[in-house]
Order: sequence, then C-alpha cells, then structure tokens
Amino acid sequence: MNDHGTRTPVTGAWASSAWQQPTPGQPAGGQPAAGQTVPGYPAPGHPAPGQPAAGQPGSVPPGSVPPGQPASSFPPPGAGQPGYLPPAAAPSRRDGRLRIGVAGLLAGALIGGGAGAGVAVLADRSDSTGSSPVAAQNVTITNPETATAVTAAAAKAAPSVVTVYVTGSSGAGSGSGVVLTDDGYVLTNNHVVSLDGAGGSTAVSVRTSDGALHDARVVGTDPVYDVAVLKLDGVSGLTPATFADSDQVQVGDMAVAIGAPLGLSDTVTDGIISATGRAVATGSTQGDATVIDALQTDAAINPGNSGGALVNGAGEVIGINTAIATVASGGLGQQSESGNIGVGFAIPGNVAQRIAQEIMDTGSARTTYLGVSAQTAAADGNSEIGTGAQVVQVQPGTPAADAGLRAGDVITAVGDRVVTTSTELTAAVRSATPGDQVTLSVRRGNGTTQVQVTLGSTND
Repeated sequence: MNDHGTRTPVTGAWASSAWQQPTPGQPAGGQPAAGQTVPGYPAPGHPAPGQPAAGQPGSVPPGSVPPGQPASSFPPPGAGQPGYLPPAAAPSRRDGRLRIGVAGLLAGALIGGGAGAGVAVLADRSDSTGSSPVAAQNVTITNPETATAVTAAAAKAAPSVVTVYVTGSSGAGSGSGVVLTDDGYVLTNNHVVSLDGAGGSTAVSVRTSDGALHDARVVGTDPVYDVAVLKLDGVSGLTPATFADSDQVQVGDMAVAIGAPLGLSDTVTDGIISATGRAVATGSTQGDATVIDALQTDAAINPGNSGGALVNGAGEVIGINTAIATVASGGLGQQSESGNIGVGFAIPGNVAQRIAQEIMDTGSARTTYLGVSAQTAAADGNSEIGTGAQVVQVQPGTPAADAGLRAGDVITAVGDRVVTTSTELTAAVRSATPGDQVTLSVRRGNGTTQVQVTLGSTND
C-alpha cells in the first residue's frame, strides 16, 4: 500500500529552463530554429547595477523500502534511518489537468514547468519558443516621489539575487539564487544545479547583480528539501540577503518575487501570500518527488525563477521560489505545460536557511522524520475527501515507536495544524527541526488521544 493516499495531491515539476542535446534532424537545444531566438545568458557588456536614491531602502522522500513493505516515510537511500513519509504519486498526465512545475531552469527547451510546485509531474519539454537574450538590468529608484512599496522592496533585495547557469553532458539551463554571505555562498534549488535530475557532472557559473560572471562549485545539496548551496570562486563584497522570520508570514502579506524567469535577470513581480503551510509534492514519480511545506503566492513565477527570492514589503527574504501549478495543454499525443497561472510556491525561508547553514557547516543537512508509513484516510470511502493520515506501519526504534503510535492510528493534526492527507503529514514533519517535540492528535478506535513525539533526524 502506498503512502500517496487516496486523492490527487498537490505535486509538482521543476520550473526551470534547460537546453537539451539535439535529436537527429533537430536543432541543438539552446540553438534557435530558423526564424526563432531562444532566451539564454544575458548579453555581455550590460551596465553595472544602479544604486538606490539617498534615503531609500536599499516523514520524507521515498527511499529504500524493505521487501514486502509499503512505500512510506523511509529515508532516502543511504540515509541509514527509517521513518519518512513519501510524497504522493504524481497524477497521470491528462490534458487540462492542474499540475505543478518546478521553476528551476531556463533554456531553449523548458525542463520543468515553472517556478515551482503543484499537482504535476516534471515538465520536460522542448517546445518553448523563447525570446531574444536580454542584458541584465538592475532595480534602481530613479524617482523617489513616485516609488511604491514594491520599488523599495525590490531595490533592497535585488542586489542579493543572482542568476545561476548550469552546463552538463545532457544539456544546460539556468535558474536563480540568493546570496548568503559576502564571500560568495549562494542558496539555490537542488533541481537547478542537478538539471532536474539529469545526472552526470555539471559546471556551474553565477552572474551577480553587478553583471560579473563567476565560476562556482556545488558545496552540497539536499534533494529532500530541494536546497543546494554554491560557493563562488574568489569573490568578496557581495550583498547578503536579509531573511525575515517566515513563521510570521500571514495570508495577504505583500510578496515580491525576484529572479531570472526565461533568462531575464533581475525580473521583479509582485502579489500577495495566498496561503501558508501548503503541502506540495513536486516530481513526476515517487522516486523523484519532494514534499515541501510551502508558502503559496500569486506573484508571477515562471521557469528560471527557481532558487530566487520571495521577499516581503521590507525586502527581506521569506521564501525561496521553487514550483508553480500549471495546466496541461496540447492536443492528442502532445503534452506541454503552461507558465504562470498565479499559483506559485516557495520553500519557507526558515527551513531553507537551516538546510543551507547545515550544508555550509558540514556538507550535508539533517532530514526530520517521524518513523511511520501512512496513507490518506478517506471519508466514508470517498477518495476525494481525506480525514487524516492513517498509519500503515511503525518502524521499530523510531520516534513514532518510542511515542507509542500504532498501525491503524489516524493522525489528524500536528500541533495546531490540521492534517487531512499523508502528504500534509509529511510536509508538517519535514518543516520541523530534528529534536522538536510535537503533539499529534490521533484518532484511535472510537476515541481521540494526544501523543507527544520528539522528531528524529537521519544524520543523528
């Protein structure tokens, strides 16, 4: 029995653009067909960034499962610890169906559909038309009297957002990133640096807000949280981003997305926070899916935005843009993904910061886990209505076992957060820090009980 539950999950595909290796008779991915141009690296010789006017504000992914055991919250291969809830399986690809794409790479051919998350599969597409390469531009306040809150937020945050270029044996693409330190540590998405899991070695370079292009190396990645950290070679004096407490973000707050959608560096879009604590599974199958406890926004996010900043009205980072919901289109035998439809998702800044700091300190990060396999409990047999995450199996020696959870228990809340599906349980557990004590509301038989659990970590 799978952990993906009984109803269509919010899942996703990487929102990135990538140039693919050509097939016989086709132009190279990244090379425009006759009469077409393709978005790509910013043109050389673009101007240095302007400066603001004086006074202006500058649990867990699927892994190895023992024979005969259900897919569940087991850790990834090699983690050596049990206890992860796998994300929901992606739905079948059907025209007109809502799906989620990761907004990761940008290229002549889109790999991944958009910046982020959603009910979808990885959007591996070679059908984008693209546009002419555009030189990087900088956000500058030129008229303080007419500047808006978005102007001020963008002017403060834009110097801390970079464009990431990745080249591998199977193709190339680009995404976005956020500067963590003045000496060149940069936070981005794992799916950006891995070219949406294409495999093989890659070369990475980063264009900073002043237009300079730098070689970079991958310090470490965490596919579970879709986070990666880069280190730029021989740089100093970069502008680190300021992070806000993402736990304090409220629905309706201003949200400004900054990144390089479709290769257009320093692009700014705005909207609001549409939802918090949105359980989103990205990826086309259980094997490559990632579940995040996302911030949802209607700020426009598109392929190439992945890894870029979602900031508040003060220009402080509250999230890392990662995925978007898209709508399948195309006729019989054709599949393509739409771009932004106003439903984008970002990894909360608190989670992204924790994972990035652990990667910087040790080269890897801890994954929070509970120690159960679970499936969505349906209401009176109606698979469209979840009533909780039903425990299928409890792994010995895990936090769940220590807390007395049993097979058949239905977890309906983590703390004050309601849980209606197994994906929501995965997201709630994963958003916590290893060692956190949480209270689970558990439906057992005809009654309800409270169970205290101290969450574990794969690397402890």
